[in-house]
Amino acid sequence: MSLRLLPLFAALLATPVLADPAASFGHPAKADAAARTVQITLGEMFYEPAELQVKAGETVRFVLHNQGSLLHEFSLDSAAQHIEHQKRMQMMQDMGMLTPTGLNHDMSQMDHSKMGHDMAGMDHAAMMKHDDANSVLIEPGQRAELVWTFAEATTLEFACNIPGHYQAGMVGTLKVQP
Repeated sequence: MSLRLLPLFAALLATPVLADPAASFGHPAKADAAARTVQITLGEMFYEPAELQVKAGETVRFVLHNQGSLLHEFSLDSAAQHIEHQKRMQMMQDMGMLTPTGLNHDMSQMDHSKMGHDMAGMDHAAMMKHDDANSVLIEPGQRAELVWTFAEATTLEFACNIPGHYQAGMVGTLKVQP
């Protein structure tokens, strides 16, 4: 890695991998607080349904099923935050943390040369977790849940920020009504 990329890596370590769980558009909640459940299918570069409406103050339990053959993400955020998140996901992929079908749980297999210096022996899993409350990674054939209370009227996106997926159309619209 060139020295010009070193500040980018330092910034990556200094910021959470995803948006702050206390995001302005809401916060995580428990499943028993959900007013309704929304089933979402993740396929090969699509979500079904691709558009959703919720109400400000409503708690929604999203039940996600990845029926595709690739690792996918369901992340709630603004379009601008998805762009920032994609940069971090690209770094994770470049370092070997993400494979096309899943997470690389063996951090010893990461490509340390992408980091610019030897970081062997460090706890890479703790450094770069993908565990914020507004996002979940789902491996092929797996199911996951995300429960969220929406705070205010706004328009958000639910998106897959794995490199290339958003650009291939894996993004949906979520309108939060007053």
